[in-house]
Amino acid sequence: MGVRYNWQEGEIREIYNTPLLELVYQAASVHRQYHNPKQIQVCKLISIKTGACPEDCGYCAQSSRYKTEVKPQALLEKETVVNIAQQAKASGVSRVCMGAAWREVRDNSQFDEVLDMVREVTSMGLEVCCTLGMLTENQAKRLEDAGLYAYNHNLDTSRDHYSTIITTRTYDDRLNTINNVRQTNVTVCSGGILGLGESADDRISMLHTLANLNPHPESVPINILSQVPGTPLENQPDVPIWDVVRMIATARIVMPTADVRLSAGRARLSQIEQAFCFMAGANSIFSSDDGHMLTVTTPCPGYDSDKELLNLLGLEMRSPFVKGERKPAEAALG
Repeated sequence: MGVRYNWQEGEIREIYNTPLLELVYQAASVHRQYHNPKQIQVCKLISIKTGACPEDCGYCAQSSRYKTEVKPQALLEKETVVNIAQQAKASGVSRVCMGAAWREVRDNSQFDEVLDMVREVTSMGLEVCCTLGMLTENQAKRLEDAGLYAYNHNLDTSRDHYSTIITTRTYDDRLNTINNVRQTNVTVCSGGILGLGESADDRISMLHTLANLNPHPESVPINILSQVPGTPLENQPDVPIWDVVRMIATARIVMPTADVRLSAGRARLSQIEQAFCFMAGANSIFSSDDGHMLTVTTPCPGYDSDKELLNLLGLEMRSPFVKGERKPAEAALG
């Protein structure tokens, strides 16, 4: 199967509704055409600025509009971030993602500090990803010059369902940020969240939007909602594991070259359930040194348990930069 950018929604629906085991078989076959099936990239997500976000995303523990366990914290010191990244690298992590609870990037001293963090962590030979909110083309170029490898900006859900989850930023705002990143050599990371009250058609629509971007996002995170007390979505039902597998498999087939990242919510999955996700085409996970993925409201498996899981399944941790978009030395030089 070749790479396509002209998918019809009906075609994706037909794939999504394929009998499950046949769907997993097809996805696994596509996966082996474009990826080393023995390799899983292990990532670490660091909240470099936590809480007090002005947006109203209905799932988010960091919104200033909701009372949650998350306590606002100022931007971390660069030394703190570097120490976390060093520990992650020593544990086999090859990609460090830095997230700030901002609506948008502002051209100020805090952004300058983030650029310094990007330079420092990149110089360690790690892929660096940032998720900082909306971004202008000039800001994307400054991140590129600092050596940034990837920028995360999720669509979250379908265009039709989006306004029921978020009102402080439009769907087109999200697509515009992705387009601004595409004016650089920084790779794009964009996916969504399962469990927001969306229908199967919403999931298919989101995949349709992503799969018709040219080029496809290099990374497609599939997140499972962590229901956070105090947020509007705290009482959403758990997402069935087979819905997760079906979504991963469909993403793998329609965006064959992308890394499909089994992201938030993985802590609730058993080893067998995670193995099904890997078989369906997921080839990246987030691991942790503190039991949390981004904040205390999102549990995340630890480095040791993930090593045990990968060893059990005969999988290995992928090195950074294996896809060759840019080499570490080139990135560090900007």
